[in-house]
Amino acid sequence: MIEMSLGEIAEATGGQVHPATAADIRVTASVVTDSRGVEHGGLYVARLGEHADGHDYVGSAAEKGAVGALTQRVVTELPCVVVSDTTDGFAALGREVVDRCTAAGGLQIVGITGSSGKTSTKDLAAQVIERLGPTIAPIASYNSEVGVPLTVCRLTEETQFLVAEMGASGVGHIDFLTAVAPPRIGVVLNVGTAHLGEFGSREAIAHTKAELVRALPDDGLAVLNADDPIVVAMAEQTSARVLTVGLSPDADVRADEVEINVRGQAAFTMHLPGAEPVRVALKLHGPHHVGNALAVAAVAAEWGMPVAEIAEALGEAGVVSRWRMEVHERADGVTIVNDAYNANPDSMRAALRSLAVMRSQGAAVAVVGEMRELGEDSVAEHRAIGELAAGLGIDTLVAVGEGAIPVAEAFDEAGGANTHQCPDTDAARELLDQILAPGDVALLKSSRDSGLRFLGDALVDDAPTNDATTNEGTNHEGTVP
Repeated sequence: MIEMSLGEIAEATGGQVHPATAADIRVTASVVTDSRGVEHGGLYVARLGEHADGHDYVGSAAEKGAVGALTQRVVTELPCVVVSDTTDGFAALGREVVDRCTAAGGLQIVGITGSSGKTSTKDLAAQVIERLGPTIAPIASYNSEVGVPLTVCRLTEETQFLVAEMGASGVGHIDFLTAVAPPRIGVVLNVGTAHLGEFGSREAIAHTKAELVRALPDDGLAVLNADDPIVVAMAEQTSARVLTVGLSPDADVRADEVEINVRGQAAFTMHLPGAEPVRVALKLHGPHHVGNALAVAAVAAEWGMPVAEIAEALGEAGVVSRWRMEVHERADGVTIVNDAYNANPDSMRAALRSLAVMRSQGAAVAVVGEMRELGEDSVAEHRAIGELAAGLGIDTLVAVGEGAIPVAEAFDEAGGANTHQCPDTDAARELLDQILAPGDVALLKSSRDSGLRFLGDALVDDAPTNDATTNEGTNHEGTVP
């Protein structure tokens, strides 16, 4: 966080300092929305969450060393900057930090959005771009109206690059985020059916994702997925230069000669404009990472990284955020693939295809939970997943929870070999302990609230811990960013 006084924060947010004599108090540490994460000298943002009022925790923040709070009403436990809405005030504070960093050192910002793959691509981009200079990227999936300000408030005057993940569950959400962290480069990965129940149609999702490219400046760059027709069409909605990426032979940045090994890791030849082709071998698991890697390569090349170094950096990047294609080989010879942080039809299909190529001498076991927020198309989308699993030759499908029953029914009707339905994760754990055998590969995939990520953790047993992963907790003063 750039050091600022409460008076300067009030000026940036349109708020008022209480008491007025506290205006010169300086914030010298992190800005947080969870009082448990307060550092001495930090600022606490009191949000009105779905389940709790952050103002109730101002005293806790004070005890941990906060010097001030951003609030919607006057509090007595800490000096405060009172604004009409803490979400808007926090966004305004984030923009002030961005503007100061840009003025100090020419901060460069890339925004990444898409129905699936945002977090994995953000993590990959951060690992590549940090070779160019000090880089800040979100923790886990901090991609909301709270997560983006939390991320930008970690910037310092030395930060040269910001990788901003931008999610949306409604029209206008990405517009809000680009006002906080205005990107010069925008990456749109795909348009699928995530949050379909909230958006109402895929067209509405596409319109919202395109808010990112519409926000780009004339001298900016839009990186668009050439293999998604809806994304490619966004080229007409931006005044920025456009680079397409993908497997399409017409893509500006493309991959060919793609090979997938038995662990689901891709190797491919990468073609960048004006450069000699170069071979890339990814450590990440899943064929879908080829497109993610091409998008990152386009960004890195735009910022001046040589092609050979891009290929090297892509090949060395690993898993950062938890529960995203985490591969654990247990001592008993069973491989657990925990990709259960979240799920939508597109990411579920990608995960099942990864499972199909990772099968070795044992069985391929898909453990699936409900995909949420799909609206009236939910049953049909779940049935389509079951049919795909059968078509891919998945040996065993375990459906966990009532919402996943259509997956099991469709898998069975499409000729799936072994179908199981479990009412909850406890029953699924008992079943899997009985059926998993050496050589089997078990994939766990569901929406976040279906809980399969924790079942995956339990199944890992004594597998080695991935030191690159980051535990993510909940925020008791509101929703997770």
